Amino acid sequence: MSAFKIKSHAKINLALNVTGKTLKLHKIESIVSFIDLHDVIYLKQIDNKQHKISFKGKFSKDIRKINTITKLLKLLDKKKLLNNQKFEIKIIKNIPQESGMGGGSMNAATLIDFFIKKKILKIKKNELLRLTRMIGSDVILGIKPTNIILSSNGKIKKYDEKINIHTLVIKPNFGCSTKYIYSKVKKFSKSQFNYPKRSMFEMDYLKNLNNDLEKIALNKYPKLKKIKSFLLTLQNNIFVRMSGSGSSIVAYFHSKRACNIAHRQCKKKFNSHWCIASKTI
Repeated sequence: MSAFKIKSHAKINLALNVTGKTLKLHKIESIVSFIDLHDVIYLKQIDNKQHKISFKGKFSKDIRKINTITKLLKLLDKKKLLNNQKFEIKIIKNIPQESGMGGGSMNAATLIDFFIKKKILKIKKNELLRLTRMIGSDVILGIKPTNIILSSNGKIKKYDEKINIHTLVIKPNFGCSTKYIYSKVKKFSKSQFNYPKRSMFEMDYLKNLNNDLEKIALNKYPKLKKIKSFLLTLQNNIFVRMSGSGSSIVAYFHSKRACNIAHRQCKKKFNSHWCIASKTI
C-alpha cells in the first residue's frame, strides 16, 4: 500500500440550537459547513503488531494519549474491521484544540472516510452510525464533508452545492471546555431545522440565527465578548458567530478582499491571538 496524504477540514457551526437533553447528551440542531483550514494526515500500511500514531504541528501539544484516533483504531481492531492491517498515521495539527471546530473528531471522520473509499473498511450505515457515536457525537458530520443541516431528531441532510463564503476565524490563547459550556445550558430552543432546505444556507437567513452556546461562553470569558464586539465593527461583515462551544469566533464575508482586509485589522488588534482567513470548501 502506498503512502497517502489526506486533508482533514475544520468544521464550523453557522448556527446551533440546543433543543433538549437526554440522560447523557444535549440534543442539538445545527447548520454546518467546512472551511479550507485543515489538518494533514499522512498514512501508510506497516508490517507491525501495533499501529503507530504521532501528532506534529503548532497545535499538537497536549493531545492526550487516548484520543479520537486511538479510539477509532481500537474499535476497528476489536471488531476486526481492518482485517488485522496496521497503519502508521502522522497528523499535522493546524486546527486549534478546544476551538469549536471539531479538529479531533474530523480527524477520525477523515480516516473512516478514507478507509471506506479504499475498500479497507466495509461497513453498513447503521453500524457506521454506532461506530462514530462511540468516538464522538459530531464525528458522523465529517464523513464526506459538505454543507449539512443536522435536525434535532438526529437526521442529517447534506447539500453538495458550494456556498462560497469567506471566513475570518480568531481564537484567543485559551480554549473552551465543551463539558463546562453545555453544563450551563438551562433553557432550550424550539426546533427550527427539522424541515431542512437549501435556502437555509443563504446569508439573509443565517444572519438572523444564533448559537445557543455563545452567550454562556461570552459571559464566562469576557475576552470572547471583546473579540466579537471588534469583529462586528469590521466593514462588510455579514454576521459574526461563535463556532460550536468555542472558543473560535468567526466573521463571515462575501468577498475575499473584505475578508483579507479584516484579517489584517484583526491581527493588528489581537496580535497575541491565533487568526486565519479561510473559505468554505
